[in-house]
Amino acid sequence: MRFLKKYKAFFFGAVVTICILIILKVTGIIIINPKAWVENTLLFLFWWLFISIPIYKFTYIRKQKQLLLKLLILCVLLILIVAIDSTLEIRDNPITISLLIAFWLGVTYVIAPGFFNKYKVPALFVYGAILIYFFYARFGNSYFEVHKERVVSFLLIPIPFFIGLWVFEQWKWVKSLENDKKEAELALLKSQLNPHFFFNTLNNLYGLTVEKSDQAPEIVLKLSDMMRYTIYEGKHDCVPLINECSYLENYIDLHRIRYQKNIEIQFTHDIDKNVEVAPLLFIVLLENAFKHGVESMAENAYIHLNLNTTPNKIEFQIENNFDISNTNTKPGIGINNLKHRLNLIYPNRHRFKIIKENNTFIARLEITLV
Repeated sequence: MRFLKKYKAFFFGAVVTICILIILKVTGIIIINPKAWVENTLLFLFWWLFISIPIYKFTYIRKQKQLLLKLLILCVLLILIVAIDSTLEIRDNPITISLLIAFWLGVTYVIAPGFFNKYKVPALFVYGAILIYFFYARFGNSYFEVHKERVVSFLLIPIPFFIGLWVFEQWKWVKSLENDKKEAELALLKSQLNPHFFFNTLNNLYGLTVEKSDQAPEIVLKLSDMMRYTIYEGKHDCVPLINECSYLENYIDLHRIRYQKNIEIQFTHDIDKNVEVAPLLFIVLLENAFKHGVESMAENAYIHLNLNTTPNKIEFQIENNFDISNTNTKPGIGINNLKHRLNLIYPNRHRFKIIKENNTFIARLEITLV
């Protein structure tokens, strides 16, 4: 049911395409040869996609004036083709065939502009050569007896080839995204295994064990949970949001023992236990708050975190103060890695904003759920 809801535009487009073909056939505008099933199938697929994609992308198209202009030009060209073909009533009209090729090249440009621009030279060369042969044969005496089927074959043969090439390009793009994602995940994993934080925690733990403090077993458990979560859960595509919340709480608790100064840390959360999220997204912002905020302040340092969920959104905000006289207040590569991961995992489904005013740093992240 979810699949049908997402792609219902294509089912609706198929129905509209069939209805249009029936109307055109009944009114005599087009003639469908039942024996030419390959040609009919390919033409139906083209018309189906041409009608379905604008319906599927209606919200996006409405915001794109340039795209609307291109679609309007294609519609005018299509009307011109039908008008010329029905008015002149010339079989295999050279003007109609030429405009039809231009129309489908225009459709390809609108649907896949990147692919078209990359392969426009071979595409124009192939169809240019076909048109030259068509004009040469069409004005000869034996076109319908000898050349017609050959011309139709030449027009149709490049289509599955270019479709296959497009599929291959999409496959390469997907593999490239996967590789980029793996590199981003690896960079994130390396950044989370922070030796400075790890050894500081061990040194503090050593001091607690020497003092035989009751906190020592709890610290060992928290550190163990964090390391296990980072190594094993961090490689998953999604984890329960509540686990991310526990991870942040453990990180905060371990940092509290590092500092001898008073730090105001508030972490409020109201989350749905069933919501999942990509792992280790929020920890980058929390690390920056400690590194560039708490460590730069002699006193009155604070960090305020808030994590909430709505029926279709995850909202995270973190605010901290910092010493404006400290030159080491610029976020490191962690922020860039975070932006890269968000673009890979949640393209067009997230909002990430950083506000830096006076001695206050605020980061807001919103993730739209599917």
